[in-house]
Amino acid sequence: MKRTVITTWYISLAISDFLFCAFLPLNIFYMITSHWPFGLVLCKLSSSALFLNMYSSVFLLVLISADRCLMISFPVWSHNHRTVRRAFGVVILMWLLSALLTLPSLIFRQTTVHDSVTQCYMNYENKSRHKAVALTRFICGFLIPFLMIVFCCSVLGVKLRNLTIKSTKPYKVMVALILSFFFCWVPYHTFVLLELDLNRHSLEVLQTGLKVGATLASANSFISPVLYVFIGNDFKQTLKRSLTSRIEEAMAEDFRTGGLNHSKSRSMEII
Repeated sequence: MKRTVITTWYISLAISDFLFCAFLPLNIFYMITSHWPFGLVLCKLSSSALFLNMYSSVFLLVLISADRCLMISFPVWSHNHRTVRRAFGVVILMWLLSALLTLPSLIFRQTTVHDSVTQCYMNYENKSRHKAVALTRFICGFLIPFLMIVFCCSVLGVKLRNLTIKSTKPYKVMVALILSFFFCWVPYHTFVLLELDLNRHSLEVLQTGLKVGATLASANSFISPVLYVFIGNDFKQTLKRSLTSRIEEAMAEDFRTGGLNHSKSRSMEII
């Protein structure tokens, strides 16, 4: 792909999803067996991958929304100052901020053994730390970014009414990514906040809700790449051409191989 500002955002999103999916098999195994045999380091890393993906994804969605908003609202300024180098620098800062906010998972994630079964869990040691981490994740990783995204999308909606846009597919991709992130992460944050007050809620309901929420949150890393592909420009035509060319190449190879074998067999008969 040609290096542009928008491809810089989307490639960063893809890297975020890939890093999380790399640890996903370990989380699936633990969810099925309730046993963690992979050690303390992977316990911390697998949990951190989820939150690193959460922060980086929502921050990148904010950047994409703000970038689109600036392009429409200040086209001349954007043309003069919107460069790939600056976008790359912003992405680096975004990753550093995401890593900083992910630190609690690295610090408080621990393993413990009960009756030969190892568990990987969050050990906050006191309720105040638990509450602080949960509220920070909700406010910094969900509430504030989404308010910024809604603001940018509102400005875009007003500006686009007075403009003639040839293609709306880039905006459809952005809206689809935002909606998928919203519906995938709302259940998780809801049950995490409910967990802060165990006296008012059933422990079994919270445990089930957290599993469902974590599953939906994990699904976001699968849904995003699918949205990139299927809502992207000319995907169907590209896929059709790709499959057709592959089939033609395979058939041509078979034909050449078959012709070669036939020639060999005729030569053997002559000999």
